[in-house]
Amino acid sequence: MSDFLADGVELFAGVCVRDYAQARPWYEALLGGPPSFLAHETEAVWELAPHRWLVVEQRPERAGFAAQTVFVDDLDARVAGIAARGIEPAEEETYGGGVRKVIYRDADGNEVGFGGNPEADLAADD
Repeated sequence: MSDFLADGVELFAGVCVRDYAQARPWYEALLGGPPSFLAHETEAVWELAPHRWLVVEQRPERAGFAAQTVFVDDLDARVAGIAARGIEPAEEETYGGGVRKVIYRDADGNEVGFGGNPEADLAADD
């Protein structure tokens, strides 16, 4: 592993939105709760896993161009939880080996996808 990918690296993946006040409730529903912390009055940060953060920031000039994918252990449970909070996917994709990606889009068109590999989940259960 290169030094760049060694321990001590924090990943902050950014999503720029036009209207933070409108976007924040949608991201709270998508991610299942309030942000882990507020960087300032128009920037919220969710810790998705240790050292892995999703940042939503009001930057209208850059809004709508993000494409983030988060790989999760139980994609179906994640999608069901998001649906229970009132958000439906914009689209779904299936790749080789049963890998799936469920894509959500905010009001600006930013993409947040959740991916999973059910074959790997089944192998882990054996």
